Amino acid sequence: MRVAIAGASGLIGTELTEALEERGDEVVKLPRFGSAPWSIAGADAVVNLAGASIGGKRWTPEYKRQIRDSRVLTTRALVELKPRVLINASAVGFYGGRGDELLDESSAPGGDFLAGVVGDWEREAARAPGRSVFLRTGIVLSARGGALQQMLLPFKAFVGGPIGSGKQWFPWIHIADEVAAISWCIDHVELSGPVNLVAPGIVTMKQFAAGLGRALHRPSLFPVPAGPLRVLIGEFADAMLEGQRAQPKKLLESGFKFRFPDLDAALANLL
Repeated sequence: MRVAIAGASGLIGTELTEALEERGDEVVKLPRFGSAPWSIAGADAVVNLAGASIGGKRWTPEYKRQIRDSRVLTTRALVELKPRVLINASAVGFYGGRGDELLDESSAPGGDFLAGVVGDWEREAARAPGRSVFLRTGIVLSARGGALQQMLLPFKAFVGGPIGSGKQWFPWIHIADEVAAISWCIDHVELSGPVNLVAPGIVTMKQFAAGLGRALHRPSLFPVPAGPLRVLIGEFADAMLEGQRAQPKKLLESGFKFRFPDLDAALANLL
């Protein structure tokens, strides 16, 4: 199979490229959007993982526009190339902050900034002439970088703890399952539309912090209060303080098997 990937140099893209090549697929790494013309000629599937980091900078009006445009415009450009299959990145941020509500792929969208971005993103992907899948991904845990590496620093200094009240849900997924689920979506023609890429063993932020403390043999006693967090990082703090109790309903119903459905096993593998 020939698979073209936008965003192949990122955390997920790098691991996905390795996994696809290991199983014998040919991977075409598309150049950075706008840097050179794209060609997906002969590609059986296109995977779009491109987009500016949500937590890369403070959310100024300019950076919020970059967050949106880097996703929507990239997806629009790929759709115009008429891919046979489009596997497009998305996020559980689609649902917004929903408290304890159990969320699957049929749940309604939220009303905050990120929910609006994801909604626009998915509408562009839905314009693809062939099959399209929207990967509503949670927090990807990896030993190579990303959110987990940032969370390790305070724990290693013995001052780790949950963010905010700790009651918000923390939708996570091990990088190995993220990559395997993307490959699964490429291969399984019955899957289309939104697919939640989150582990079935979802936990609250407090439970996640406790699990991280156990894995590192460190305490989890020092929460990060909401007020100072908002002062420090601005509007992005709200995304960290409001989680989604998302479940991978469509993946499980399609027969996908998680290697790391349990948080403790996932952290033990990564740390």
